[in-house]
Amino acid sequence: MTAFFLAVASFILLMVALGLVRILRGPDTSDRLMAAQLIGSGGVAVLLLLSASMRLPAITARLTLSFSRTPMLRICSVGSMKVRPT
Repeated sequence: MTAFFLAVASFILLMVALGLVRILRGPDTSDRLMAAQLIGSGGVAVLLLLSASMRLPAITARLTLSFSRTPMLRICSVGSMKVRPT
């Protein structure tokens, strides 16, 4: 199971690297914002997979709590954004 976790973590890191390219060369601001969110979520997912593969339950519990709060923070920040007329 450890090899599977490491393979999945490697795949997610590859997707995060592609997201970095999208941030640098993205055609639109919304594409760059989505790629930045991918980096945050992907980083937490990689840390969860690595902590599960190394059997570190304390790190897994802390990361799970921080990851479960992230969607609420995004909802709150989106609600406070102002839309500019074009």
